[in-house]
Amino acid sequence: MTRVLVVSGTGTGVGKTVLTAAIAALAIARGDRVAVVKPAQTGTAAGEIPDTEAVRRLTGIADTHELATFPDPLSPEAAARVAGLAPLDLRAAADYVAELAESRDLVLVEGAGGLLVRYDPDGGTIADLAAALDAPVAVVAAAGLGTLNHTALTLEALTTRKIICAGVVIGSWPRRPGLAELANLTDLEAVAGAPLAGIMPENAGTLGRPEFLAAASAGLCGTTWRTDRARSRSGS
Repeated sequence: MTRVLVVSGTGTGVGKTVLTAAIAALAIARGDRVAVVKPAQTGTAAGEIPDTEAVRRLTGIADTHELATFPDPLSPEAAARVAGLAPLDLRAAADYVAELAESRDLVLVEGAGGLLVRYDPDGGTIADLAAALDAPVAVVAAAGLGTLNHTALTLEALTTRKIICAGVVIGSWPRRPGLAELANLTDLEAVAGAPLAGIMPENAGTLGRPEFLAAASAGLCGTTWRTDRARSRSGS
């Protein structure tokens, strides 16, 4: 059975690419056919490594797809507008992902920034793309102060749109966690209303492939993603 999982976050720089790579690495190790899609990559003129390239480096996967690239490190809508380029067509992106899913066991779709970052002039977001695909969303949160509030608001936005939260992952767990980070472990699930599905160490993105696979396995060991509507928080 083919699956689509959207990876979004509570903001930018929280570790979405690392989680995308981690899920991909574990799925590939199981023998799954995996594709990774980045609907819109921004900041290409700022010397940033494209997220799909980072995924390839960490996993060795070649089946990666960027549907639109924009030079400025802004939201996809703003980056397209500033550059005078056409914005991403979300409907076309949904069709592209659905077609890929017909011949893959798993298609991972990594969003830009947070869940409600604008992709087009009409206000389309990665949440709208997930809704069009009827796909669950894995939410990546940063460790520390503000995590509980930001995650709760993100999950509230998913619930309002009747989108399943597949789980919450802390995307950059520090080597020496403080009180705020440790509180995330005990309080995040109760406050956000979704399972804490895993933790990725802060240095995971710098590891070689064998070490990265080990880190992914340790960080997501035993994770069962929520994908069915009957188990969603909204009960829809």
